[in-house]
Order: sequence, then C-alpha cells, then structure tokens
Amino acid sequence: MTATTVSPYGQQRSALRALPAGGRVFGLPLEHGPLAPATARHAVRPVLEAWGLAGDRLYDVLLVVSELVTNAVTHALPPVMLHLHVAADGSGRVQVHVTDGGPRTAAGPAPGNWAAARPEDEHGRGDVIVSALAGPTGDDAGLDGLIDHWADLGAA
Repeated sequence: MTATTVSPYGQQRSALRALPAGGRVFGLPLEHGPLAPATARHAVRPVLEAWGLAGDRLYDVLLVVSELVTNAVTHALPPVMLHLHVAADGSGRVQVHVTDGGPRTAAGPAPGNWAAARPEDEHGRGDVIVSALAGPTGDDAGLDGLIDHWADLGAA
C-alpha cells in the first residue's frame, strides 16, 4: 500500500512505498546546506530510539539518512525534505526518503558549494554505502519536479 503525504512545500508526494497501513512516520524539512546531514541525524536518532530501534540497526538507518541528505544538498537544488517510516508489524523494516528539488544544471556546483571544496577522495562512496545497508533503493521523479530518493532497510 502506498500512502500519499503533502510536503511542507505544498506538493503532493508518494512518500511511503509498499508498506502495510499503520506504522510510524516522521517528516522533517531541512535547510539546504552543510549542516543538513548533522541536523537530520540529531533529529532522527531520538525518534528511532523511541520507535524501538537500537544498536547496529539504529546506526545503519542513521548512516543511510546522512548519506541521502548529503547527496541532496551536494548534488541537487532545494528544497530538502526527510521522511521516515517504520513498519507497524514490529519487523524493524524502515524506509528512508529524501526529497529534493532535482539535479543542478550542467554548469556544475553552485558557487560556494561546500562539498565541492572537499578533497576528491572524500567523494563517491555514498551510493555504495546506502546500497550495502539497504535492500532496494531508488529514485522517483514527481510531476512537481521534485525527486524522491529512497532506501528500504528490510526487516531486522
């Protein structure tokens, strides 16, 4: 079952993929900038703990959140919105969604792009990390121009 949510930007989004009705949902608009990954991790951790995630499972979800948010602020335009969904069945299945404004133009990174200033050996591992920790992953383009990047961390 797919649930439809409305983002704080007024766009209707299909934010939850193929999870049974129920469960727990968390949404957080993020500033498009270098503090967004840390802001997301600090906001998400207590929510996940309250939902019963702990140990390696908690850290896996936090790492996926961090990588998807980092990619959004590094490679895409604003806005940036984070959604989490934990299955109601107690399986520990978690979906992470980060919605952004779509890719930057071919002209390259925006002036003052903090990520572009990082050494080259600090780039290019995010997708590999997300794929290693999550089951299916993907990107869905909306008619509104927003892109939803998602990762499904299957049952624990």
